[in-house]
Amino acid sequence: MNAELDLLVRLTDYERPQGVAERAVQAEQLGFDRLTVGETTGWNIVPPLTLAADRTDELGISNDVVSPYGRSPALLAQTALTMHDASDGRFRLGLGPSSPAITERWHGLEFDRPLRRTREAIEVIRSVYDDGNPAYEGEIFDIAGLNYEREVPESPPPIDLGTLGPKATEMAGRFGDGWTPQLFTRDGLEERLADLERGAELADETLEDLRVAPIVRGIASEDREAAREKARSTIAFMLGAYGPYYGDSVAQQGYSDVVEDVRAAWQDRDTDAMAAALPDDVLDDLAPAGTPAEVREWVEEYASLEGVDAVRIGFVNEMSEAEKETTMDAVADLV
Repeated sequence: MNAELDLLVRLTDYERPQGVAERAVQAEQLGFDRLTVGETTGWNIVPPLTLAADRTDELGISNDVVSPYGRSPALLAQTALTMHDASDGRFRLGLGPSSPAITERWHGLEFDRPLRRTREAIEVIRSVYDDGNPAYEGEIFDIAGLNYEREVPESPPPIDLGTLGPKATEMAGRFGDGWTPQLFTRDGLEERLADLERGAELADETLEDLRVAPIVRGIASEDREAAREKARSTIAFMLGAYGPYYGDSVAQQGYSDVVEDVRAAWQDRDTDAMAAALPDDVLDDLAPAGTPAEVREWVEEYASLEGVDAVRIGFVNEMSEAEKETTMDAVADLV
C-alpha cells in the first residue's frame, strides 16, 4: 500500500492517560505511521499525547481535532509548539470548527461564524509560527500581541483541518497543510477532493502539498456478522445523533433517504431501529467491517484513491480488546 496508515484511538477506552502511550508503543511496533486522538468533553489531549510521544521514537503524533472555541488561537499555537518539542518534531495540529453541542453546552460559547473563526485562528497560529507573536486584527479576533517566550522552530507543526462541506474543505486546501475528513464514500471523497484542490490553487499550491488522511471507523473479526452489527450501530449513531453535520454530509453523497430514516428512529431514541435503517450497501460504502481479509481489502482500495496520502483507522463502539487487536493486525499487514 502506497498510502500511510494512521491509528485513531478514543480516550474513553482507557482508564489512565498512560494507556494511550501503551497503545502508541504497540502501534509503532505494528508499523503504523501516526497515532491520533480526538478531544470532546473528556480528557485534555495534551497529557496522553505527550506520554505517547515520550514513549515512541518515530511514530507521528496528531490530534482530531481541537476547535477555536475551546482554546484561544494563541493557546492553540502554544499547544502545537509544546507538542512539537515533546515529540521531537513529529506532531501535526488537528483543527476544526467542532459542533454547536460541544461549543455551546460544554464551552459555553455561541457557535457563530465557525468557518471565519477557524480561518482567523489559523492565521493567528501562523503569526506565532512566523514572528513569535499573535498580534492580529480580524473580524473575530483582535489581539495586541506579546512575544512567545521560547524560540519558534524552523519547521513548526503542520495544521490539518477536519472539514466536511465544500466551502469548509476549500478553506482547508487554502489555509491548511492537510485534510482529515470523516464518513465519506469513495465517490463522495473524490468529489470533495475537487473542493480541496480548488482551495490549494488559491494558495498557489497543489494537492501534493497537502496530507490527505480520511478517517474510517472499522472492525475486523472472524465473527463477521457480529463485527458488522457493531459497525452498523456506530455509523447509524453518528449519522443520526452526532449533530447535523455527518448526517447532512452523507445525505449529500446520495443517501438522503437513509439519513432521514436513521434520524427518524433517533427521534424515538430507538438505537436498534437506527441500525436497522442502515442498509448493507451503505455500511459497506462508509466503513470497513467484516473478516480481516475483507477489512484489509476495503482499506487498500480506499487508500488507492488518487489524492489520498494516508488512511486513518478508528474503532467502532463496543469492541473488545481482542477485536481491536485483530483489526490493527489486519490493516498493519498492508504496511
